[in-house]
Amino acid sequence: MLRLYSTLHRGMVDLETREPGKVGMYYCGATVQGEPHIGHAFSGVVFDMIGRYLQWRGHEVTMVRNVTDIDDKIIARANEAGRPIPEHVAAMEELFDEMYSTLGVLPPDVEPHATDHVDDMREMIFGLVATGHAYESEGDVYFSVRSDADYGKLSGRNLDDMRAGARVEVSGLKKDPLDFALWKAAKPGEPSWDSTWGRGRPGWHIECSAM
Repeated sequence: MLRLYSTLHRGMVDLETREPGKVGMYYCGATVQGEPHIGHAFSGVVFDMIGRYLQWRGHEVTMVRNVTDIDDKIIARANEAGRPIPEHVAAMEELFDEMYSTLGVLPPDVEPHATDHVDDMREMIFGLVATGHAYESEGDVYFSVRSDADYGKLSGRNLDDMRAGARVEVSGLKKDPLDFALWKAAKPGEPSWDSTWGRGRPGWHIECSAM
């Protein structure tokens, strides 16, 4: 029996798969605002090694690695470079592919792009609003962290101990400083999609849940 460290349980647990002999792996790939760095390389190599080992142990492994091709940093870097966002994204994604190939990281079985799953994200956000876990504020939609009793369970952190604004500016549109954006209202010149809350684009936090 293969045993792995569980962040949730803070200890070693037996690997139990939903289907005998089959393992599905999903990990965050590139947010393609700039050239890859050592952190991206580390992530790719580690998950590649885990996948290869599981295959060696006789499991059928399906590897999924996403690409974030729209977010604030991508828009900013494309503007700095003076080129259209799709062109900037394609150039950076090519550099990531070269890095993975140079390191011998196997291509994933599935490589979803965030912009191909906007419909899925909107549907999930709509469901969160309908169940009281998210709310609209002037075209933005925020996740209400205090609506989820299990929020912070994986990290082991207490909500009251978290420092709002440590990484991003606290918005006055939020009911709680710890809440985070699931949907952002459209700004002039930025890519946007129609939604119940007006034109906008998904926030970074919802995409992996959808994909």
